Amino acid sequence: MLLSMNWIEDFVDLSGLDKLDLIHKLSLSTAEVENEIFFKGSDISGVVVAEIMSVENHPESKKLHLLKVDAGDGKLTDVVCGAPNVRVGMKTAFAKVGATLGEIKIAPRPLAGFESFGMCCSEAEIGISDDHSGIMDLPAELVNGTDIKDVYAIEDIVFEIDNKSLTNRPDLWSHYGFAREFAALAGRELKPLDTEELTQYDSLRKIDMKIEDPLCQRYSCMQVENITRTVSPVNMRIRLFYCGMRGINFLADLTNYLMLEVGQPMHAFDSRKVEKIRIKRFDTPFTFCTLDGVERNIDENTLMICNDNTPVAIAGIMGGLDSEIVEDTTTLTLESATFDAVSIRKSTVRLAHRTDASMRYEKCLDPEMTTLAIGRFINLLKKYDGGAQVVSALTDEYAYKYDTVTLDFDKKFVDRYTGIEISNETIVKTLTDLGFKVTLEDDNFSVVVPSWRATKDVTIKADIIEEITRIYGYDNFDINTTRSPLYPVRAEAVKNNEDRIKDILVKKFNLHELHSYVWAYNDEMKALGIDVEENVKLANATNPNIETLRNSIVPTQLCQVKINTGYGADFGVFEVGRVIKGLKEDGLCNEQKMLAITLFSKTKDMKDLYLELRDIIAVVVSDLKHKTLSYKAVAPTHSYEHPVNLNTILIDGEEIGTIGILHPVVSRNIDKKANIVFAEISMSAFTDAQVAPIVYDEPSKFPSMTYDISVEIPAGVLYENLENCWANEGKGILKGTRIVDTYDTEEIHSITVRFEFSSGERTLSGAEIQEIMDKVIENLKAIGVTLRG
Repeated sequence: MLLSMNWIEDFVDLSGLDKLDLIHKLSLSTAEVENEIFFKGSDISGVVVAEIMSVENHPESKKLHLLKVDAGDGKLTDVVCGAPNVRVGMKTAFAKVGATLGEIKIAPRPLAGFESFGMCCSEAEIGISDDHSGIMDLPAELVNGTDIKDVYAIEDIVFEIDNKSLTNRPDLWSHYGFAREFAALAGRELKPLDTEELTQYDSLRKIDMKIEDPLCQRYSCMQVENITRTVSPVNMRIRLFYCGMRGINFLADLTNYLMLEVGQPMHAFDSRKVEKIRIKRFDTPFTFCTLDGVERNIDENTLMICNDNTPVAIAGIMGGLDSEIVEDTTTLTLESATFDAVSIRKSTVRLAHRTDASMRYEKCLDPEMTTLAIGRFINLLKKYDGGAQVVSALTDEYAYKYDTVTLDFDKKFVDRYTGIEISNETIVKTLTDLGFKVTLEDDNFSVVVPSWRATKDVTIKADIIEEITRIYGYDNFDINTTRSPLYPVRAEAVKNNEDRIKDILVKKFNLHELHSYVWAYNDEMKALGIDVEENVKLANATNPNIETLRNSIVPTQLCQVKINTGYGADFGVFEVGRVIKGLKEDGLCNEQKMLAITLFSKTKDMKDLYLELRDIIAVVVSDLKHKTLSYKAVAPTHSYEHPVNLNTILIDGEEIGTIGILHPVVSRNIDKKANIVFAEISMSAFTDAQVAPIVYDEPSKFPSMTYDISVEIPAGVLYENLENCWANEGKGILKGTRIVDTYDTEEIHSITVRFEFSSGERTLSGAEIQEIMDKVIENLKAIGVTLRG
C-alpha cells in the first residue's frame, strides 16, 4: 500500500522532524516499509503558470500550433505545441528553457521548421497523473510566472507498506491510521477529522433500508442531490495518483479518496435505482454485471445489496453496472457499511475478483467508522461542490456490535514481560496516544481498547505489552545473551532423506533442482500435447489455468524443460514435491511426496540417456536403501508416457515408481532434435532408509578385470531374471555389473552386460574369471537366454 506523507501531515504536525527517520522508526515499530521511497516532484523544476496569448496553425502540419505565451517574465515566448486543447487566454503549466521534467531538460529546439523556446505540459509530463490527452488547463485567476509547485502539492514523499504486515491491523489500511502511529512515535498531537455533523439532518426523511442477513454488521446511508462538479480537484487527483489510483470522476474519486484516508470503503448509487435498499442473499444462483462490465456468477452464499429484490451491488466487493452514477444523475445514495470478513473473503475467492474495498472488508473493519466516513464525505463534498444538498436523514442499522474490550494489569506485569522498567507516565502516554483509554490507580492499569483495534487485534494483556514496547522502541532495549539452555534438535529422518537425495543428484550428477506449485498448468500442458487428467479441482480457482491439482510432477517438469531448451544441449532437472492422488475417505486430499527426474539431451542417443537415468536411480537407491533394483515393462497410464518404453521400478518386488521414454508427440513439441527420459519415484520408498556406516575400503593394489557378454533375450524374460543368473556367482570378486549397450530389431532384443572383477588379495587369472562366466552363461541358457555371436 502506497502512502503520501503530505496526506499524513494533514492530521499530524511533523514539521521540524526528519521524515526519513520517522519512516525508519515506523518500519521498526509498526509495519514493514519497502526499500524504495519515492520523492515525488523533486525532479520537476522551472515549470510555471503561463497564459497563451495567441494561437496560429502550423502552415505544414494539421496537429501542430504556433503559440505565444506569457510566462510572467515581461515578454512573449514562441512555443510549438501539438496539444488539441490549446486556446487563446488559456492558462497552463509551462516548462521554460532550463526547466527539468524528470530526466528531460528543456532547451530551445527546432520543431517542424520553427524554433520552440519551452514546452506546454500535460499532467502526465509533470508526473501528477497519466493524462496526456492535452496540456493542463489551469484556473484563470492564477498569476503568470507562479511556480507550479506553489499552486499544487506536487512535491511529496511516498512510501510503500508491505501489506502482509497489516493483516491484523484494519485501522492501518488508511492514512489517518498511519497518522495516529506517526503521532505516537513523534510525540505529536493527532488532529481530529473535519466531518459534517449528521444529527442536523435528523428531521429529514429516512431511506427505506433493511438488513435481512446477519452477514451485514452495519449499514449506513444518506442521500445527496444537486451535485454539479464532475472533475476532481487537482490536488485530490495528485494524491490518488501517487497512491496508485487513477482518477475517474469527482464522485468516484471522492469515495476512493475517503477509502484511502479513513480506511472505510464507500459506494455511491444513482438514487433512482435504489429506492428500497435490502441487504440479503438469494436462494438460487444468477448472473450479475458489475461496474467493470463483467458478468459474474452469484451463488447462494454471496451477500448482495438490492433494490428490493433487484441486485444492485455485490456487498463489499463491487457495485453493479445498472446502478452506477451517470451524466444525468441528480441524486445519489451514499453507502457506508461493514460486513462479515470471512464472508467477503470467500466471495472474492469464489468470484475470482478482489478489489481495494474487499481487501479492507476482509480485515474486520470497525463498524463505528461507517457514520464517521459519511460525515467526512459530506464535509469534503460541500467543500468542493458548494451547491450539493443533503436530502435525507442518516439511515443507520447497527445489527452487530463488537464487545468493548477492557484489559486490567499491574506494573509488575509490564516489568516482567518487558524485562525493563518503563515508567507509569510513559505507559499511560503511549497508550493514550494510540487511542486507548487508560485508568491508573496505585500501579494498577485498566485499559479500554478503542473500537478500531478491538475487532480482531488487541484482545489479551500481552497485546498491550506489544503496544508499549513497539512505541518505546525495540532498539532501545539492552542486548542480552540468552539465559536459558539451548539443546540441539534432531532433524527428522524424512527431511534427512530428502537432503541426501538432493545432495546426490546435485553433487554427483549435476542436476538442477526445481520448485513448483502443486497445481497443473492446463494451458502449458495442452501446448505440449499432454492431457490434463481428471483429478481434484480447486473449488474457487482464481485462474482457470490452475484449477486442477496435479497427480504427477513430470508434466510440470516438462513445462520447465520446454522453457529451458535454449539454454543448453544437455541438462537434467529434479524435484521432490507433492502430488494429489484423489481424495481420502474424510474428503481431504490424498497428498503424496514424489521424486521426479527428467533428462534432456541433444547429443546423446536415447539408449545412453535412458541408461544414464537408470544409473542415477540405482545410485540413489543404493545409497539410501542399500538394495538393487529390478524393472518390469508396463502399459502407459499418462499421455506423456511412451506407448511401449515404460517400466516400473521395483525393490524386492515392490513397485516404487516408473521410468520411461517420453511420448514422441510430446517430445517433438518440446524439442524436435532432443531425446528426453523421465522417472518418478514415491518418497515413501525411503522412509526406512538407514544412514550407511562410514567404512574405509582400501583400494585394491591388484588390477581389476572386465568381461563383456552380449545376449539375446526372449520375450517375457526380465532383466531381474538375468541378474539372478549371476547373483550367487563370483562371491567376493564380482564387484558389479552394468548394461553398456543395447541392440534391437523387430526379431531380437539384445543387450551387452559388463562384469567387473577385482580382488584385494591377489591378481585374478583369466581362467578363474572364465570359470565364473561359464557358470553365468550356463544359468542364462537355462532361462532361454543365448549368447549373441
